[in-house]
Amino acid sequence: MHPILSSTQLSPNVWRLVVESPRIAEIREPGQFVIVRRGPGAERIPLTIADADAAAGTISLVIQSVGKSTTDLVELQPGDAIRDIAGPLGRPTELIESGHAVCVGGGVGTAVVYPIAQELQRRGVAVTSIIGGRSREWVILEDELRAAGEVVTCTDDGSYGRPGFVTDALRDALDAGNVDAVYAVGPVPMMRAVSELTRGYKVPTVVSLNAIMVDGTGMCGGCRVSIDGETRYACVDGPEFDAHLVDFAALADRLQTYRPFEQQALERREACKVGLRKPAAPAATTEASR
Repeated sequence: MHPILSSTQLSPNVWRLVVESPRIAEIREPGQFVIVRRGPGAERIPLTIADADAAAGTISLVIQSVGKSTTDLVELQPGDAIRDIAGPLGRPTELIESGHAVCVGGGVGTAVVYPIAQELQRRGVAVTSIIGGRSREWVILEDELRAAGEVVTCTDDGSYGRPGFVTDALRDALDAGNVDAVYAVGPVPMMRAVSELTRGYKVPTVVSLNAIMVDGTGMCGGCRVSIDGETRYACVDGPEFDAHLVDFAALADRLQTYRPFEQQALERREACKVGLRKPAAPAATTEASR
């Protein structure tokens, strides 16, 4: 069991849970994730390790409540616990060692670029983080990212920071001519737009693919993605790939596969009860059976 130490709401449907998991906290690296199961019978879902404190033995999970399983998780409070957390899984981010990197985060994707920005800054790389949301309340982790470098905030409705999309701010950074790498995580349309933009500037770009996962070990094949025309598995070959080689259309199509079932599960959702089943009552005995 992994006790919940704190729960903080970051946006209308995004929470940060700080969870006890000392072994994972000690060895995790940016870009890696965990497979979480809240309790017996619950769905296994992948979640990025947004932060870790090896000394305290904790990891931070940033969770967007969009379906039954994620809604069950964000309802956990300090004192509750997650039954299973497996990880760290996936390949760590391949980071540049010098120069200037731009980290682009859209919505909850900002939680994925946050540890990347942290490690880049630790290595001495200049970091600019461009983060966005539909409006001000959807922008997350701005203060945390400022500790790693410059932050540019964007909102679709212009209610906070720069009006417009993150790609508009990224184009300005690319026009300045001193960007050595781009790390982008967010909705598929955003990552595809970033990839198309940076391709013209010939700037190496890495994206983290939110493919459907079950086991996280490459056995089920559910997380297969097309990279440069070849099948790869996001859980063991990724989740991060060269953006200019990703078939985003195939990824978007596969992500729609279980949407009707997810909606049905959410509509029928009942509280997830974590714990062991009560033992069955012993059978009645008779004189003949003694």
